[in-house]
Amino acid sequence: MQFEDSDGLLRSPMQGRPGSTWRSRRGAPPRGCLPRWVLPAVVAGCAALSGGVGAQPAVDAPDAKARPAQIELNTVGFPPMAAKWAVVPEGSRFSVLNDRDQVVMQGPLTAPATWPLADRKVRLADFSSLQQPGTYRLKVGDGPTAMLSAPFTIRSAVYQPLTAAAIRAFYFNRAGIAISPTLGGVYARAAGHSDVRVLIHASAAGPQRLAGDVIRSPKGWYDAGDYNQYIVNSGISTYTLLAAYEHFPDFYKTLSVGLPESGNGLPDLLNEALWNLDWMLTMQDPADGGVYHKLTNLTFDGMVMPEAATMDRYVVQKTTAATLDFAAVMAAASRILAPFDAQSPGRSARMRSAALAAWEWAQQHRLALYQQPADVVTGAYDDTHLNDEFAWAAAELWVTTGDARFFQSLQLGEWGINVPTWSDVEGLAWVTLAQHLQSLPAPEQAIVQQRIRTLAQRLVQQWKQSAWRVPMQASDYKWGSNSEVLNQSLMLIQAVRLIDSTAGAANAASQGRFRQEALAAAQSNLDYVLGRNPMGRSQVTGFGWKPPLHPHHRPSQADGVADPVPGFLVGGANPGQQDKKECPTGYPSSLPALSWLDDVCSYASNEVAINWNAPLVYVAGALEVLTPIAKNPHRSQYGTNSPYAKTTQKGSP
Repeated sequence: MQFEDSDGLLRSPMQGRPGSTWRSRRGAPPRGCLPRWVLPAVVAGCAALSGGVGAQPAVDAPDAKARPAQIELNTVGFPPMAAKWAVVPEGSRFSVLNDRDQVVMQGPLTAPATWPLADRKVRLADFSSLQQPGTYRLKVGDGPTAMLSAPFTIRSAVYQPLTAAAIRAFYFNRAGIAISPTLGGVYARAAGHSDVRVLIHASAAGPQRLAGDVIRSPKGWYDAGDYNQYIVNSGISTYTLLAAYEHFPDFYKTLSVGLPESGNGLPDLLNEALWNLDWMLTMQDPADGGVYHKLTNLTFDGMVMPEAATMDRYVVQKTTAATLDFAAVMAAASRILAPFDAQSPGRSARMRSAALAAWEWAQQHRLALYQQPADVVTGAYDDTHLNDEFAWAAAELWVTTGDARFFQSLQLGEWGINVPTWSDVEGLAWVTLAQHLQSLPAPEQAIVQQRIRTLAQRLVQQWKQSAWRVPMQASDYKWGSNSEVLNQSLMLIQAVRLIDSTAGAANAASQGRFRQEALAAAQSNLDYVLGRNPMGRSQVTGFGWKPPLHPHHRPSQADGVADPVPGFLVGGANPGQQDKKECPTGYPSSLPALSWLDDVCSYASNEVAINWNAPLVYVAGALEVLTPIAKNPHRSQYGTNSPYAKTTQKGSP
């Protein structure tokens, strides 16, 4: 039995398949019972980190009598100059206590307002003016009925451990490699899926590669909680990591996260992206440039470790969506990796050639839509609207090659702009064009600025109107809602960066105010996934107060380790509840923002996925860079925040 989410992605509950189980891991602590603020496993997982990046400091949980769940806030922490909010159910004033229980700040709560997505009447505590580094708790009320929050930290570089762990989550999801005890700690495992003998599925057969022929397709990332690999979802995931480096190189080039390749002369973020890029290159048919849609079993594996998942693997059908996503990513990778070509001579040129070949195939096969073969029941990623893929590929190829034909394909005036998802990548085109704004003629520069500003204004307005201080609407609560939250932040950050690139303009005062609002909204969304949500729990394994303990992730379920692999963002509240028949404990609510279940059975709300982790990497790192360290909106610990490329304008092609 399969289920299809609102984006068309097929999932299988795998109930009854060999090795599957919905029982919680033996030895795991009871749900919600976390003896330390940060799981001890994070320490082991981060043992190899260098450059000042390590595990989050362990902080004792507050006394249960203080009812910490009633105050929701980001329990990982805040940069000193960040906007800081907490959600409180009742009261009129709040206090902030330091680690010696001394009151360091007091303030009024906002008037009560109802957030219908959780059917909660709440008040807000704004403690943004508290900037002194330290460990704190927020208190509302007095005596036995007082509410006391979980502890949180204010300090510089507060998101470096989170960013590093989010990158390492990709390492833990690598195919074709053993995770060593030195680097993986308790999460060490044997290699699975070497993929040196992959079969051509009948749907992918052609004149030179016949059904049943064998090819090699090693490396890459497991897509989510399962062991299959999909080009369409690799597109947005890999690009987001590449964009993080391109936008904030000074931050990511110094962030060593403990990979087998660390120290090889390439920043670790790019090392990790390369593991998937190398696999993606194997998915292109060298005969014609078309790209296979996915590398997959015919059915999902049971809840087993990678080395125990030994079903035959196939490449399935070439599609326009996969080929265009491939073209966009390879064009971006060629550009971003070009300065490191001495490490692997010819790599950048090979990626550029692969992108061009893919573009040509897509021009000849403009509507090769994915059709799930009858004998395949794994994820479909069956995108049927391809204008956004053509736009994104054209944008990346224009920026990388400067070829006029790609500029002519852009037709920016006809594009819309949305928060990006795997099935709607138009927003990624705007992100790249904004990064390379100076390469565009003046009229197109104005269009890029207007589109991004318009989207950011809408998100900021929704943020202001929300009783919970998040831009999320009812329609945003679907499969992977937590990634929707973070991709909203990603697009808000583009508006911030555009403002920074035009600092000193005539409307500097209004621009500065909007920058502050957009950055606060982006921060507020990160707060949401780090604990300031209606569940009152972090949504990232190993980080924050009461993080997920039972994600739908095969290695975390099958490895015999009580705590899950750290650094994974789970999907989040999903009122579709496509798995409710497989989850006997039941969802706590049918309300959009409360439809989350921390149980391995919940592939609809508690699975992990590469396209959900990628914006966590981007947003956590971006906020480290863009949040100022002094009362100057254009100054951070990484220098002036004007990172847009000041390239020579190419002019009209």
